[in-house]
Amino acid sequence: MRISFVGLGYIGLPTAVVVANNGYKVFGIDIDHNLVDDINTKKIEIVEPGLNDQLEKVVDNGNFKAYTDIQTADVYLVVVPTPFKGDYQPDLKHVKAAIQSLIPFFKKGDLVIIESTCPVGTTEQMINFICEERPELKDQLYLAYCPERVLPGNVLHELVHNDRVIGGINEESTIKATEFYRYFVEGELHQTNARTAEMCKLTENASRDAQIAFANELSIICDKAKINVYELIELANKHPRVNLLQPGTGVGGHCIAVDPYFIASAFPKESVMIKTSRIINDNKTQWCLEKIIDEVRLFETENGYKPSVALMGLAFKPDIDDLRESPALIIVKELCAMDLLTQYFVVEPNIRHSDEFELVDFKIAHEEADIVVFLVAHKQFKKLPNLPNKRILDFCGVKKQGWE
Repeated sequence: MRISFVGLGYIGLPTAVVVANNGYKVFGIDIDHNLVDDINTKKIEIVEPGLNDQLEKVVDNGNFKAYTDIQTADVYLVVVPTPFKGDYQPDLKHVKAAIQSLIPFFKKGDLVIIESTCPVGTTEQMINFICEERPELKDQLYLAYCPERVLPGNVLHELVHNDRVIGGINEESTIKATEFYRYFVEGELHQTNARTAEMCKLTENASRDAQIAFANELSIICDKAKINVYELIELANKHPRVNLLQPGTGVGGHCIAVDPYFIASAFPKESVMIKTSRIINDNKTQWCLEKIIDEVRLFETENGYKPSVALMGLAFKPDIDDLRESPALIIVKELCAMDLLTQYFVVEPNIRHSDEFELVDFKIAHEEADIVVFLVAHKQFKKLPNLPNKRILDFCGVKKQGWE
């Protein structure tokens, strides 16, 4: 069985490597020539524990190779981005382009699986699109939707051990796709239809967005009430049926910050809570930005000079290098674009280079800055000493989660 993965990003590449590591012949397809070259020479910059080692193994034994052109296979997986447009409408151009590139290569009996996050009805749209181009393939292909549900930083483990939801355009497609995932997934495989599988992915992330929105709104209330929100949440979670999440600078990543819009755009009248949660989380980012600006101005008023500020973290969550939809990155960009005449030390220990910022070592930034702003709770920050005479703005609970 030959397997082609179209899209070699944060999910596509690890999934392809896991499948290849199980002994299957896997082709990785991506339009980025530099990325393809890096993968084939075993030089990747994705920060994901164990990925480099597994990639080196499957490239060396010939089970995996990356290409910029389509390779004929028996199973095709589409794992490309699905961003939204300026009006928060889902943009399926990458999914459609991937399917378009595959259409000439499809043959009777092929299995096609979409893993990209999609609006409800997308899988059905794609089979219609395929049959318009290749009418002879009507009822000859198996097409299913199976969303990923992995946590950056633990992707390789979760790809194998997490349950999966699999929905085909018909029962035969669901069964065929389930048989494929059984080759490498140890978690339970839950069968449904394509529409339900599509909505399941969106529901999971919209639910988490709402839970984070509650924590973020609570943090703003507690700031005004002069209450330690982290202590409050810890105490509230002593209740056997309460499990509050931790607040932060907003919500980032390509899932939680994006997927709720896929529901809201299709069901605008019905998705009141979902849209409100998005507003709350976006507003929390702006609130954090304003708190930093106020602190800078207060420092200057009290000391007669402009402070230097350490901006600690750019990633959308702790201990990863992923900057997609990162609220910390938004804050840093907006601060650096303002005419505050303040010196910033921009810190992100999980990336080596940035085209936008001159990155500073986190220990140096912490030691030299007048104001230290914790935007992401990276593990390195938790080991920093509590230096005197530092003004600290902690938006992610670094102090609460292990301050020394």
